[in-house]
Amino acid sequence: MVKALAKSKLIPPNLSQKLPLTHITAFHDEDCIKLSLIQDCTFEAQNATNIAFSQVLFKNVIFNCIHWPFAKITDTIFEKCDLSNVDFSQCFMDRVRLTNCKLVGIDMTETYLRNTVFDDCNAAYSVLRYTDCKKVNFHNSSFAEADFYSATLNDVSFAHCNLDKVQFSGTKLAGIDLSTCQFYQLGLTPDNLRGCIIAPEQAIALANIFGVIIKE
Repeated sequence: MVKALAKSKLIPPNLSQKLPLTHITAFHDEDCIKLSLIQDCTFEAQNATNIAFSQVLFKNVIFNCIHWPFAKITDTIFEKCDLSNVDFSQCFMDRVRLTNCKLVGIDMTETYLRNTVFDDCNAAYSVLRYTDCKKVNFHNSSFAEADFYSATLNDVSFAHCNLDKVQFSGTKLAGIDLSTCQFYQLGLTPDNLRGCIIAPEQAIALANIFGVIIKE
């Protein structure tokens, strides 16, 4: 019998309840934004590397054509934001929460995620190749056709997520509980799946993936 890995308690964002409203129109390399409320605005065609955000609340913000590789994001919340196709590749995130956000096609390749929560998000077609996840919760969200190729999942929770056609090749799922998630197809090998926790009804979908014929 495979035992589920013990799940550690995530450290939430350390964020003040009263943040000063900050108006920013452009970001530049190595900018450092702290203790700010940024809301009800749109950022267009922003390119900046090594930008840092700490104790920032983004609320109702649209990010359009944004490229922020190597960003460092800590103690930050994204609420009701549209980050579709944003480039967050090779970023570092710790104590971050994304809630009710649109993340379609977001690029988080080689990103380090720590104490991060995705809740009620649409992250279809997102790219998390080679992402290093530790203490991360994926909850009530769609990751349909997302790419988790060769990701590292340590103390990670998936709950009530759409994972249909997710690419898990090269990703070890031992101890990962997918029993409340929805999928009909997954990209993986039997070695990737070994030790994964699933619901009985999901076994049929997995049997179909591997070409097994179940005789009634």
